[in-house]
Amino acid sequence: MTEETAAVAEATPEKPGYKRFRRPFSAVRLDPAAAARQGKAASLAYERFKDFAAVKLFLNTHDDTLGGRPIDLAVASAEGLSSVEAFLAR
Repeated sequence: MTEETAAVAEATPEKPGYKRFRRPFSAVRLDPAAAARQGKAASLAYERFKDFAAVKLFLNTHDDTLGGRPIDLAVASAEGLSSVEAFLAR
């Protein structure tokens, strides 16, 4: 190693290998079946409305005929997803 390369190597800071003190993931994760139902409900709503703003509004707004927010019903159970599917089919 020449004096120049030694000086450059000495002046260059080391890259960190990885983050040693990462924050743990603390959010609740959906189980795979609930995540699949959520995706299915979102896909069906998009097929029906063809507008992301309308889909977001539909999925996140309480509906009295369904008895709750469509996205919550779909995530909760297969019956809830069925009721959202039937509502969108009308």
